[in-house]
Amino acid sequence: MESKAINGPESGKFFLFAPDLESNRPFRGAVFENVQTLLSPPRIILRPENGGFPELREMPRIVFDASQGPAPRDLEGGFSGYWLVSERLQRAMIALDPGAFAFAECDVRFADGAQGPRHFLCDVVRELDAVDEDRSRLDVEIDDDFVNGKFYSIAGGASLAFRNDVLAGAHVFLTPFSTFVIADRQFVDAVHAAGVPDDPKVSGISFIDASDI
Repeated sequence: MESKAINGPESGKFFLFAPDLESNRPFRGAVFENVQTLLSPPRIILRPENGGFPELREMPRIVFDASQGPAPRDLEGGFSGYWLVSERLQRAMIALDPGAFAFAECDVRFADGAQGPRHFLCDVVRELDAVDEDRSRLDVEIDDDFVNGKFYSIAGGASLAFRNDVLAGAHVFLTPFSTFVIADRQFVDAVHAAGVPDDPKVSGISFIDASDI
């Protein structure tokens, strides 16, 4: 079914927060070198089903290899279920909303073995049932096969509104019925104030207005 918007969402207040969805930059030259050592079978990715981090036997080791592609930006997805984030982005995250995230510091090396810049694996761990379905336009799929009985699909576009009473000061969150991450304007501004560029091709971050996805 599709929820109908009543006094729909305001633009510029909330954003889809994701790895770069907008540019065609070449694939990064970074390898999660010891991921197989860290896995807990039968899991085939490091991130547990319920999020966060499992007990790690050693630091995640990420190798930057310029021969394989450009260096990671402030945020890159696809690291065994996690984002890889720069130190300046990690600092901005924990300064504004530490309860939204979990981190694991990485041992970052260049291909020649030299120590690289500090980076962290990152997971969004706060989950809030904060989407205002009555004021949003999105596909709501109902099925007992979904983990929580329904799923929010934004594949064909959406316009999302949120319940301030549920947010209670939270700036970044997931919902129980989707895989997308939402960030508010204050978080977006804090990230850019930390020196992270607003160009997705440069920063690796897409902030897409949730009122017009």
